Amino acid sequence: MKKIRTVLGDIPQDKLGFTYSHEHLWCCPPPQQKDRDFELTDYEKSLKELLNFKEVGGDSLIEGSTIDYGRDGQKLEKMAKDSGINIVATTGFNKHVYYPDWVEQKSIDEITEMLIKDLTIGMDNTTIKAGYIKVGSWLQLIHPLEEKTTIAAAHAQKVTGAAIWMHTESGTMGNEMLDILEREGADLTKVAVGHSDRNPDPYYHLQLAKRGVYVQFDGCGKIKYTTDFVRVKLIKNLLAHGYEKQILISGDMGRQSYLEAYGGGPGFKYIKTKFIPRLIDEGINKNTIQTIFVENPARWLAQF
Repeated sequence: MKKIRTVLGDIPQDKLGFTYSHEHLWCCPPPQQKDRDFELTDYEKSLKELLNFKEVGGDSLIEGSTIDYGRDGQKLEKMAKDSGINIVATTGFNKHVYYPDWVEQKSIDEITEMLIKDLTIGMDNTTIKAGYIKVGSWLQLIHPLEEKTTIAAAHAQKVTGAAIWMHTESGTMGNEMLDILEREGADLTKVAVGHSDRNPDPYYHLQLAKRGVYVQFDGCGKIKYTTDFVRVKLIKNLLAHGYEKQILISGDMGRQSYLEAYGGGPGFKYIKTKFIPRLIDEGINKNTIQTIFVENPARWLAQF
């Protein structure tokens, strides 16, 4: 059986359990992000939110904080030990507006080697390993530096077999990012296209799914993007076309104002206690829920 790489070591694919496939526990965006609501740097509050997830039946959480977004593997390792939740950390980058200067200075090969090291040896001079790669693009364009890091991600995936997660700004440039990955030899069946519900276009989602990728809806409960009424319809659209095994669902609650422990909401309990019951009420059966929240994340992440 293939393994999934967590911050506490590798686990068998069938031990991942109920999973949120894109969240944030510890992050500190660079100063160019003026809105510090994105900063999650209170250990006790982040741990409390993780325990809220465990309380409602959560087993594993895929953490999305990147090199350019204040990633801290040691904090994630401690949270995993303190909570008993499997945490999978990432290597890679968010979007070019956050990049440190060295991204432009280093070659693609140098960035590739850094990603491989994070995945196979350890992140940030530790032995704590990342379990997948993140790439990102900008609103309706791909910046040259984003293309550079995406090429490096494809090359690193070919060496390690690691999954790739794509940040798409407002759900744009998904197919264009996939074109780069495919051109560079990446396995698209190991790629998840994040923030897809921010572009609530059923046709677009089907075009993504036809390429073999996972389509992720990660805004559950965040009404400012779109309503859950719309998200349910988008999920049903993919299900109706036979793509049950290519759907991922999470909350991406990477703001203090989204997390109960920081004084906000809807929090990590929301999907388990409100969104999933709604899916069931709307006719999506429990076996499909199992596929989306247990089997799909495990299959996407499994390597080695």
